[in-house]
Amino acid sequence: MAIIKKNTLSVHPAALYLALPTLAIVVFFIAPLCGTMMMSLQDYSQSLYAPQFIGLKNYSSLLSDPVFLDAVKHTVIFLLGVVPCMVVLPVFLALLVNTQLRGIQMFRSMIYLPVVISLAVVGITWRWLYAQDGLLNWVIQTLGLPKVDWLVNPDIALFSIMVVVIWKGLPYYMMMYLAHLQQLPQSLQDAAKIDGAGGMQQLWHIIVPHLKPSMTMVAIISSIASLKVFTEMYVMTRGGPVGATKTLVYFIYEQAFENLNLGIACAAGLMLMLVLVAFGILDIISNKRLSLRR
Repeated sequence: MAIIKKNTLSVHPAALYLALPTLAIVVFFIAPLCGTMMMSLQDYSQSLYAPQFIGLKNYSSLLSDPVFLDAVKHTVIFLLGVVPCMVVLPVFLALLVNTQLRGIQMFRSMIYLPVVISLAVVGITWRWLYAQDGLLNWVIQTLGLPKVDWLVNPDIALFSIMVVVIWKGLPYYMMMYLAHLQQLPQSLQDAAKIDGAGGMQQLWHIIVPHLKPSMTMVAIISSIASLKVFTEMYVMTRGGPVGATKTLVYFIYEQAFENLNLGIACAAGLMLMLVLVAFGILDIISNKRLSLRR
């Protein structure tokens, strides 16, 4: 009697495990990316429902658009102003909270509050502080100095927003440094003290080399965050005055949702995405090197 064997289709458990994430990547990343690339090659200025294919003209028009170039310039200025502060200042903050003092746990919780507060709430609060009759100008007048147009003067409006972003981001990066500081052997610092090393010498020759991998990671992460900053500009200045705080992300928002120029917005978004991908690759390389050192 012949025995008939049925071929059963077996699926590897790893394939089932990866099926849902792969589907999510296709639906929420690859498909929108392909759609954005197609939209960036079309002109929506005449009709949103019947766009015309124009090839790479949106990209060439961006490179000659003074508003776009100004937005790129403001983004670069913002990046160069915020990132060094995010890399350096949290080190001293981490050294402060790493001390074993009474009430240090409460202080750590309080200093971390800016991170968990909503960006919209932060923007509204600082807009009140920066107001013509706000708290900062009241303090300045008390000192006998003239008022400052923090968010009205085009020369200082962008730097005023930088202060807000730095204030909100410092505790976040401080915690990253603090985690690495607590891995530093106390015996190493004790040996340095015995050898006569002062506080600055310990900082420069022991603490900074120990924190160098995490400082690289903070520089990359804060660069990505600075390139994507939007809410602070939207809540506090709406890109003004006279476009002084209009960054690349705000330019994309303005073109897409105010001017309904979807082709230009998609082209600018893809250009920004390439920069963010480059920083993301640097972040992956940095994390890989850090894990190898451990």
